[in-house]
Amino acid sequence: MQYRILGRTGLRVSEIGLGGEWFNGLSQEDSTAILDTAEENGVNYLDIFMPQAPTRQHLGNALRGRREKFIIQGHLCTVYEDGQYTRTRDIEKTRRSFEDLLNRLQTDYIDVGMIHYVDSQEDLDGVLGGPVLEYARELKAKGILRHIGMSSHNPQVALKAVESGWIDVLMFSINPAYDMEAPDTDIEALMEFKGMERSGLVADEARQKLYSACENRGVAITVMKALGAGTLLKAESSPFGVAMIVPQCIQYCLDRSGVKVVLVGCRTPQELLEALRHQQLSPQERSYAHIFSSGISVSMTGRCMYCNHCQPCPAHLDIAAVTKFLDLAKQQKTVPDTVREHYWSLPATAEDCLMCGRCEPNCPFGVNIRENMRQAREIFRR
Repeated sequence: MQYRILGRTGLRVSEIGLGGEWFNGLSQEDSTAILDTAEENGVNYLDIFMPQAPTRQHLGNALRGRREKFIIQGHLCTVYEDGQYTRTRDIEKTRRSFEDLLNRLQTDYIDVGMIHYVDSQEDLDGVLGGPVLEYARELKAKGILRHIGMSSHNPQVALKAVESGWIDVLMFSINPAYDMEAPDTDIEALMEFKGMERSGLVADEARQKLYSACENRGVAITVMKALGAGTLLKAESSPFGVAMIVPQCIQYCLDRSGVKVVLVGCRTPQELLEALRHQQLSPQERSYAHIFSSGISVSMTGRCMYCNHCQPCPAHLDIAAVTKFLDLAKQQKTVPDTVREHYWSLPATAEDCLMCGRCEPNCPFGVNIRENMRQAREIFRR
């Protein structure tokens, strides 16, 4: 298992984590089997938003004796009412549900406390100025929450939360189809890729700006919806008309700036092992370039999507990596030292580019790669 640092929290987390939703309805035996498989394979990050009592109880029992081996991302503002999950901003309901989470998980702390599902400016304003954030800060002061986060599907709202400085972790929905959705697409339309009809398969600038801002500010992204609810795994349901495999979906997310953990939902140990196969595959086998070269009408945005379809490079540059660090550097008035260090640690940099242009005809987004390499030489000049 490969690990990353969860932004400014300093926590060392597995690149692949467990999304908790699919634990709903599982038996104690099945829940424990999945956590056993996770531990055996180095998975140490677990998201728990589910308010259902049996689900929480089963996970608590499965965690007994090994709580310290897992980093738990637990959610505030999720409650179980009238036989169903509900999001709330009622502070008393939030308190009761969170106390229930601690009790059923048999723990006295949560590593990352997520303020759940903030998708509108009005809701964000209410959270920032209301009792929910105050409660989260109170829990953090007591050591019950180690860090505060927020989950969202809206890049514009998420960016404002990141810029506010009060969150350490952002749980956000990422996959190649969502990255081409219109920025104002609501969650219902997002799940059906309806925003793509308006955006016309154009890489959404709001999302790219969000990812860069998270990387530069040390706000870690944990990814949900990496598989697009499974639609990306079948040609007939994928908006690209071609199927991806689970490791390719995971790799796409890991290539976005700011991303530290990709959460996958699994109902069986076998499904988790399929996701973990990502760690054994070669870069070529994890490549998702085929979805951008499948004959669909993708608008040429001129912005790198880090898909590496431009490869091979005769100078052996990782063009996507060079461009990612360039994009991060351009977000700031001065180049962050960490970005500069990561750039110069690459086996080959823009200094090695032959400016031959062989890469550019391969790019499905019409990126002027040679110009990017020229800018990288200038910006990162020692």
